[in-house]
Formats: sequence, C-alpha cells, structure tokens
Amino acid sequence: MQIGNVVISNNLILAPMAGVTDLPFRLLCREQGAGLLCMEMVSAKAISFHNKNTEALLQIDPKEPPVSLQLFGADPDIISEMAAYIEERPFSILDLNMGCPVPKVAGNGEGSALMKNPKAVEAIVTKTVRAIRKPVTVKIRKGFDEAHVNAVEIAKIAEASGAAAIAVHGRTREQYYSGQADWDIIRQVKEAVKIPVIGNGDIDSPESAKKMLEETGCDGLMIGRAARGNPWIFHRIDTYLKTGTDPGKPSMEEVKQMMLRHTKMLLEYKGDYTGIREMRKHIAWYTAGFPHSARLRARTNEINRVEELEALLTKMVL
Repeated sequence: MQIGNVVISNNLILAPMAGVTDLPFRLLCREQGAGLLCMEMVSAKAISFHNKNTEALLQIDPKEPPVSLQLFGADPDIISEMAAYIEERPFSILDLNMGCPVPKVAGNGEGSALMKNPKAVEAIVTKTVRAIRKPVTVKIRKGFDEAHVNAVEIAKIAEASGAAAIAVHGRTREQYYSGQADWDIIRQVKEAVKIPVIGNGDIDSPESAKKMLEETGCDGLMIGRAARGNPWIFHRIDTYLKTGTDPGKPSMEEVKQMMLRHTKMLLEYKGDYTGIREMRKHIAWYTAGFPHSARLRARTNEINRVEELEALLTKMVL
C-alpha cells in the first residue's frame, strides 16, 4: 500500500487512540505486523503554546516508521503553521482529525464537528498540504449525525484539496462507538475518490477484516479498539489475508509475557508512578474474557511495581 510517497509493508493500520496508542503500545503493534502506526492525536494549538505534555506525545522511536502523526484543531492557519513547525520530526504522514466525537473537542468546532463545515475542511486541508512536503491524510466519520451523512462530500473535498488518503469510520459522531458501523458508506467513499480509502469500524477478527475488504473495496484497514490488549490482531489478520489461515489467539502464557513486557516498556517510558497506573487499563484489556480475570484486575489496582505484577501473574492462573 502507498500513501503519497510513503510505501507501507501491508494495508493494516493501527488507529490513533487517545490514551492508548502511546510509544510503547505502538512498538508492540509494529512487532506484530501493523504496517502503519498512528500516534495519539495532538492539539495544534497546544504545540503553538509549547505545552510540555504535548512534547511527550510527539516522541517517535527509530523503530516505528512509517508512522502517522495526527493533529486536531479548527484554525487553518494554526494547523498549517504547526504542521510546518514540526515537519522535520521523524513522522512519515500527517493526519488531520475530523472524526473525534469527544464533547470537549467537537464542542470547540474541532474533530467531528468539522464535518458540519465543508468550507473549513477545504481551507484546513489546502493550507496544510501547501505548508509541508509530507503526505497529508484526513480521518472522518460517516457524518455528524444520521440527518447529515456527508462522508462522500467531505472525502471529495479532501481529495480536491490535496489529501493523499482518507480514513472513514462508519459511524456518525452521534453514535460515538455504539451500534454497528456502516460499511456501505466506506464503499461509497471508495467509489467517489481516487486516493486510497482506509476503512475503520468493527474490524475485530481476521474474518471481519477480509469481509470489509470484499464489501467496500477499501485499500487499507484501520484497527482501533480491537487492538487494545490485543496487538496480536495485526499478525492474525495479515497471516489470514495472505494464507487463508488464522494463527489463532495467543496462549495464556503469551498474554502474561506480553503484559509484563508492556509494563516494563511503559515504566521505562513514563516512569514508575505514571507507568504502573496507566498499565492497569491495559491489563484489563489483555485479560478480558479469561477466567478469574476480574480478581486479577482488582489485585492490579493495588500494585505499584513491576515485580509485584510479575509475582501476581506467576501465582495466578488466568
């Protein structure tokens, strides 16, 4: 798969997820076969303020590329200026967020709210494409709500404004992540534009990945929530699409070892105090569905060091 001048080893993309797709998690997904990694979304305005927390979000490991850095905002001048300001950083693709449903983002006219303002979309994409040399992509939703389903219109505007690819989440902003994703809107977008189209929504298994490709004709597959606690999904989908065989879910021992490794990476990256606390949600995702996992999650809320987690996992049979 190719986006602009960036060649990607396969068509599997880790979706940008706030509070999830930090550097350690991205590295684990890369090892498991994700062709393109997307970072957590970053506020263009926060970059202009030289926000310390934002600087941490911008860190990229040499083992990551190709990696997509996602900006959000509503001001075409600020977004394009900040895109140019950070262009020398080692990201491969710049993505513009026009799909985030969170009230504090959409309430500011940013994220998914931009889908209500096609002229703003045109201005943001046009100015950003002109400001940098790297490929610019756009992530959108089906529409803001069912009364305003305009993904095809926005995709055409993005393409005409110079976007190199477009990712479509088959839900409206009103739906957030509930209900079923509408894959037909992804098909409609694919038929309407010539740039690569990336399908997003309800890809949670090798079979569903293949089904989306067949039903929509999309070029790439973006996997989000199904990758939480499950970086193996990229290897499983990649193998299935190439061979028709699913390697299957990891063993309990593999899950334990991945949790420990993830914890050590997170602590090294964010420090003991923050790392161990952030790891708790990942442990909940890794162990969902296993017997006795509720007891394990309760115990992990009490631990403060990786050695304690190691001892807990050694004693506990998932």
